[in-house]
Amino acid sequence: MAREQDHYTKRALQEGYPARSVYKLEEIQNRFGIIGKGARVLDIGASPGSFSMYALKAAGAGSVVAVDLKNEAPPLPGNRFTFLQGDAFSEPVISMIREHGPYHCVLSDAAPSTTGNRTVDTARSFNLARQAISLACGVLVPSGNIVVKVFQSGEEKELLDALKTSFTSARMVKPKASRKESFEVFLVATGYRGPHRDH
Repeated sequence: MAREQDHYTKRALQEGYPARSVYKLEEIQNRFGIIGKGARVLDIGASPGSFSMYALKAAGAGSVVAVDLKNEAPPLPGNRFTFLQGDAFSEPVISMIREHGPYHCVLSDAAPSTTGNRTVDTARSFNLARQAISLACGVLVPSGNIVVKVFQSGEEKELLDALKTSFTSARMVKPKASRKESFEVFLVATGYRGPHRDH
């Protein structure tokens, strides 16, 4: 049964975005200013491309590198947008990601293929988020920012605590555009301290 279109879905269609998820990022950007003008942004789990489209607009003259397993890239200006198809956490793709970096902001709206079993799904989401954070800490510039989606299970606090040691500020956010029945939250961390530093 098709899900009824809500306000955000209709707005996304009207404004030319492929998915309503764009308004989650918009709210985070408005609250925390994670994407600065001229920023280089890495978008992990980018398909169908709403985060990339918004990030490219927010970055002004900056650029976006989008990565996804699916070959679904939005039609964006080629000189400022790069799409990499593949596993963002595989060595060949990480090498390509590094070639375009370092980055001022890393976004991860990546979600696992869901099974309907919340225990399984949250565990998979936790692992994806942990990998995204690990990757981000290897490609961010000092003072860079990260936004990572994770399904709530209680374990997300472990990820938040880890972010607090590597960033000057970290918090958990549930944007208004997230569906009420959804158990997703976003971890937003700003001010990357840089690698290999005592905290």
